[in-house]
Amino acid sequence: MTRELEGKSIVVTGAGRGIGEAIAKDLAKAGALVTIGDVDGATAAAAAKRIGDDGGKAIGVAANVVDRAQVAKLLDAAQAAFGPLHGIVNNAGIAQILPFLEITEDDWRRTMEVNSLGVMICMQEAAKRLIAQGKGGRIVNMASIAGKQGYEPLAHYCASKFSVVGFTQAGAKAFGQHKITVNAICPGVVGTEMWRTIAQQFFDKGLAETPTSAFDAFAAGAVLGRSSVPEDLAGICRYFMSEAGGFTTGQSVNVDGGMVYD
Repeated sequence: MTRELEGKSIVVTGAGRGIGEAIAKDLAKAGALVTIGDVDGATAAAAAKRIGDDGGKAIGVAANVVDRAQVAKLLDAAQAAFGPLHGIVNNAGIAQILPFLEITEDDWRRTMEVNSLGVMICMQEAAKRLIAQGKGGRIVNMASIAGKQGYEPLAHYCASKFSVVGFTQAGAKAFGQHKITVNAICPGVVGTEMWRTIAQQFFDKGLAETPTSAFDAFAAGAVLGRSSVPEDLAGICRYFMSEAGGFTTGQSVNVDGGMVYD
């Protein structure tokens, strides 16, 4: 791998495991100086250590993305450790399976707070710092194919991810004058702990025959013949963060093995 991100300071939220960790590892291999944010500080620190053991440079910081003060401290820690900020990957998110008529106000608020409000706060706080630096930058949001079409047992999750696509487009227009690009990645069915939880919830709600059958059924929609792994999302993120991706903004790109087409 070329080190096209050598010395670039990049923050990745929700990066203690899963997609976020895979992206953080890939960015570090490309030379980036990575700050891992996770709601669990020990998980963040452990992921940073794994990157360090592999020859990369990373720190882990506890941060809840729905708390603006914690997000500010996360970005401040990145700048203190690694200098001027180059970009942020807003990956932190949650999912919940519920039939449409069972979604409560509390379910809606919790999902929207983490997946939508959290992205907005992180975008705002990162953009403020990038604008102040005056050298442009990169913002990458983690959306979903559920931000491109609705899935009934995931209605409130879909709404939250549709909002991420909207924030991505609006952010691109808001920050383009400052040479800050804003793009989103839309994964499909990825073999992570989150998707294992989703599949288990399908089973618990009587919507699937086994704890794994929902995952298998959704994954079967990928025309490339397999479910995704976290590493499948790393390359597009590295592109968005690189010079090669410097003229791409406002885009929400499906990386799903051919499940959904725009």
